[in-house]
Amino acid sequence: MKLRTLGVAVLGAVGLAALPACKEEQSPSTAGRGSTPPSSAQAPAEVKKAEAPPEAPAPEVGGGTVRGTVSFKGTPPASAAIAPSEDPACQGMALTDQSLQVKDGKLANVLVRVRGLVPRSRPAKPAIIDQQQCTYLPRVQGVATGQPILIKNSDGTLHNARALAGAKTLFNVAQPPNGKAVERNLPAEAEVVRLKCDIHPWMVSWVVVNSNPYFATSGADGSFSIEHLPVGSYTLEAWHETLGTQTAEVSVKDGETASVSFEFAATAQARGSAPGGAK
Repeated sequence: MKLRTLGVAVLGAVGLAALPACKEEQSPSTAGRGSTPPSSAQAPAEVKKAEAPPEAPAPEVGGGTVRGTVSFKGTPPASAAIAPSEDPACQGMALTDQSLQVKDGKLANVLVRVRGLVPRSRPAKPAIIDQQQCTYLPRVQGVATGQPILIKNSDGTLHNARALAGAKTLFNVAQPPNGKAVERNLPAEAEVVRLKCDIHPWMVSWVVVNSNPYFATSGADGSFSIEHLPVGSYTLEAWHETLGTQTAEVSVKDGETASVSFEFAATAQARGSAPGGAK
């Protein structure tokens, strides 16, 4: 009986002595199983910092404003009819030619721009042209030299965007239904670029390339506004795709608004004077 008790005591002592050694030989991966993750205080010091988003350009301040209206004299001619398309994606399109839009004597889609170089320029994002219901939107807009255009296709049908400077094709890209937008730059010497779709020939959009970013397109009420124009004297040009151009002189003072008005009429001479290859 004493021998048995002594043996158990010896075995217990040996087991207690071996226990620390087992703990030391345990692998790191085994030791970590089921354990609580290390706190943030124990995390490695080289933690990659999140990249800061790019700073937004500072808002334009100062300068003066040029504001005015574009009118149409007389009774506008009737718009030519456009045959309805059998393409389901074209449902809702206008069924008359949209080149001359007059409402209550006011003329829309006239690009009014400051001609010549301007000492200060604004940062320019891509100008967006979308295709919706087989129609280019907007129909008329300006871009500054070097400002790209982004052509989208929001229709569930195939379009192609052919850019023309007069009779010269600048590019021609196919755009699948609801496909990826296409970005392009227009040459400064083109000045007036016409976009058309060969699949849907009534689709037309005009882009006027200007040496500065000070321009605006008249709305349905004929109004336009060019803001933050540096102090000085300028020549304004009003361009319409079928009625040609008109010019006016304006002086801009800091913090003030200068008013300018243009008036177009449907004369035979004006119809043939639009630059940029209008047909």
